[in-house]
Amino acid sequence: MKGIDLASKVAIVKFDKNMEEKSLEQALRLIDGISDLNTSKKAVVVKVGVFSHKADNHTSVSFVDAIINSFSKAPKVFIAESDNYQGTGLERLQIWKELFSERVTPFNLSNLEDVQDVTLAGQKIKLSTLLFKPNIFVNTHIMRTFKRGSILKNLFGCIPTQKKAKFHKNQIFCSLLADIYEAIGGVDLSIMDGTYLWRGAGDLRVPMNILLAGRDAVAVETVGAILAGLKPERMPVTQEFVKRGLGVGDIENIEIVGTPLESLHEESKLAAKALIEKWKKRGGAPSIWAPTIDNLIKEGFFQLPHKRTRDEVVKAFESKGISTKGYRGVISTTLTRREKTGKLKAVKESNGWVYWTE
Repeated sequence: MKGIDLASKVAIVKFDKNMEEKSLEQALRLIDGISDLNTSKKAVVVKVGVFSHKADNHTSVSFVDAIINSFSKAPKVFIAESDNYQGTGLERLQIWKELFSERVTPFNLSNLEDVQDVTLAGQKIKLSTLLFKPNIFVNTHIMRTFKRGSILKNLFGCIPTQKKAKFHKNQIFCSLLADIYEAIGGVDLSIMDGTYLWRGAGDLRVPMNILLAGRDAVAVETVGAILAGLKPERMPVTQEFVKRGLGVGDIENIEIVGTPLESLHEESKLAAKALIEKWKKRGGAPSIWAPTIDNLIKEGFFQLPHKRTRDEVVKAFESKGISTKGYRGVISTTLTRREKTGKLKAVKESNGWVYWTE
C-alpha cells in the first residue's frame, strides 16, 4: 500500500438532523465519487465498530443505511464485526437488524470456516477471507477523544478471538493494526460519524453533527483527531501507519473539501470543553473508578466463565480511554468493596485475586 499521493482528500460535511444520507452523498461527491468501488462485480464489507450492543457509541443506523445505499450496485453488502466479551459479533450487530435483507447481511468475523493465515505483530492469526480483496472494505466509526483513535482502531475488530486483551500493549497494538491493514490490502473508504463527539471510549457525548469521508484512512483519522482536540503526532497508532507510508498524517498535506476545518475550530473546542465539564460533573478522575467497574459488571465483563484478574480490569479501563497510571491501588480497593457488597465474587488464586459474577 506504499505510494499514496502526498495530498489526501478528506470531506467534512455539517448536516442537520435526518439528513444523514444526503450528507454522505455530498461527502462522496466532494472526494470525487466512488464509481470505481460501487460495482456489480465486488461485494462490500462494512466494518462497524461496536464494543457493546447496550451502548450508543457506534455509527448510527442512519449512517450505516446511507453507506449501504451508496453501494447500490454491489451484489452483497456484509455488515461485519467479531466476538468480544460483550457477546458474539452477530449479537452486537443486531443494532442494525432493520437494515438486513437478502442483499445486506450481518457477518461474524469470528466465524473460522473460511479463513486465511497471516502474521500479525509476530503472531500467526487467522482472518476471515471476507476481509481480503477483491471485496471492497469500508471502515466506519465515531468521532471521539481517544488517543488510540477511531477509524484505525476499528481494525482491531478484525481479530477473530474473543479474548483480545493480550494485544492491548502499545507496541504490539500499533504493529497489529498496521499489519492488519497491510494484510487485507488496505481500507477502500473511511466514514467517521461525528453526529456526536464522544469522550474516549466511554459513554459521554456532545452533539457535533459532522461527517468525515475519505479514501485515505490515516488522513480521515488525522482530521477527526484534530476536531476531537487531539494531536495526531502524539497518537502512536496513527504514527505507526505514517511511518510505514500507509497514509498521510500531516494536516498540511491533507486536502480538506467541504466545510473548512478552520470554521469548526471554535465549535470543536467548545464541544471538547463541554465533555470535560460533563466528566467533572460525573465525578472526574478520582470518582470514576466505581462507576466504571459498575458499568463493567452491567456489561457482563465479569460474567462466568470469565474470572477477571486485576490486570484484566486495568486493561478494561485503558480500553475505555481511562488512564490508570497511579490508580491501580484505587481500582483494587474498589474491587474489594464491590466484593464485600456482594456485587462481585472473589478468590485469591495462583495468579492473584480474580473476580466474577454468576
